[in-house]
Amino acid sequence: MIIQIFVVKMVKCESIMLSIGEILEIIRRESIRWLELQFMDLVGIIHAVTVPSRELSIEVFKTGFSKLDGSSIVGFEDISLSDLNLVPDPATFSILPWTIDGDKISRFICKVYGVLASSRLERDPRYIAEKMRSYLDSNGLKAYIGPEIEFFLFTKVEVNFKNPSSGIGYYLESPEAPWACNGYPINYKSGYFIPKPLDKVYDYRIVLSRILEEYFNIPVEAHHHEAAASSQVEVNIRYSELPKACDDVLTLRYAARRIGEQFNFYVTFMPKPVYGDNGSGMHTHVSIWRGNENLFYDPNDEYAELSQYARYFIGGLIEHGRSLSALASPTVNSYKRLVPCYEAPIYLVWSKANRSAAIRVPVYKKGDYMKRIEYRPPDPLANPYLLFPAMILAGLDGVKKKIDPGDPIDKNIYHMSDEERAKYNIKTLPRDLYEALDELESDNEYLKPIFSSSLIEEYIEIKKREIREVTQYISPSEIYHYFSW
Repeated sequence: MIIQIFVVKMVKCESIMLSIGEILEIIRRESIRWLELQFMDLVGIIHAVTVPSRELSIEVFKTGFSKLDGSSIVGFEDISLSDLNLVPDPATFSILPWTIDGDKISRFICKVYGVLASSRLERDPRYIAEKMRSYLDSNGLKAYIGPEIEFFLFTKVEVNFKNPSSGIGYYLESPEAPWACNGYPINYKSGYFIPKPLDKVYDYRIVLSRILEEYFNIPVEAHHHEAAASSQVEVNIRYSELPKACDDVLTLRYAARRIGEQFNFYVTFMPKPVYGDNGSGMHTHVSIWRGNENLFYDPNDEYAELSQYARYFIGGLIEHGRSLSALASPTVNSYKRLVPCYEAPIYLVWSKANRSAAIRVPVYKKGDYMKRIEYRPPDPLANPYLLFPAMILAGLDGVKKKIDPGDPIDKNIYHMSDEERAKYNIKTLPRDLYEALDELESDNEYLKPIFSSSLIEEYIEIKKREIREVTQYISPSEIYHYFSW
């Protein structure tokens, strides 16, 4: 088998907005043999099936490909109603920048429809993002979402999991790992913005960013080495509306791993794979507009040029931040990232330029009409199709109810005493996923304009099963700490 990637034969999509007829013509003209159909399940895992391009027709864009067993996808359908259809979204068409034995492949992100393709699957997370977009449109609003995705690259991953009863262990290596470095050593928390030759994953980021821009219509605003020593990187992608902002996260995760394969890197979006170093987040920027008016911007505000509308929006994020955590930080591992002094927020407060706060208002320059806020708790394992609408709904609930976010806190909150935090009445994020799910069970009315009760209940049940499974295993640290007591 010959896999060719980023070579002369690469074929770029000719236009950003293509009609169905134009897509069919490009597939014929470029002799594209295969179509990769992608979608995301309820917990955020990417799935795909590949079909011959000869099966694509104008009708398929209405009725879909009858290829999906919904009972085999987490959270989708019961075995009694498991025949689902994948309807490709023409807006997500792209020609993949690699061939296999000379075969060209194109990609669509799909909408999931129920039995007989009669209606959308209620638990298709992309449907949530689409409904959120329609809800905003009906209220004359636009939401722009700009995620910053952090992740790790490893060259070796060993997991001893053959017999969990006798013990579980793992071993990781990266080209920069302090414990296994071949070349320039990088200390823990010392990787931020390092250049080559210390940055040993620079070339990978260049290729990934070029592929995202040229083949997937995802502008990259910046990419750099992140703070963690073991090849942690960050890619910032241009803000967009729903559902494209969610599609872009799916695509980045897909492309990051596909290209990592060519560089012999194992890519992980796990929030905290390395003890004693920073974890990976997905800081998410958001702003709300009405037409060409940025509702977050007020040039007369002396603190951060932030409008009262934006303050209420922040109030909603703080009010619902604990329940939102079940979607923003959705794994057991997520809460090993959310600890003090690792640049991960655990305090539900807001501030300008303060990265110890859960909500930061960027203030790089005065008179910036693109005023936005940054919500810092999410990590890259969050399902963007659920998280981004939930963030918007929390903020809009704050606007509707005029929820005061309190005074901004411009101190390093990690260094404040318990008494000082109590003085400001500072709320913290949940300590673990179980606590976050309890919060979501009791605080989810703000989601109801878009999220069904059935989806919320199914998500909570899936995550509780995940907690039971993950936490029952005995970890090496428990043996280390308790074996000799």
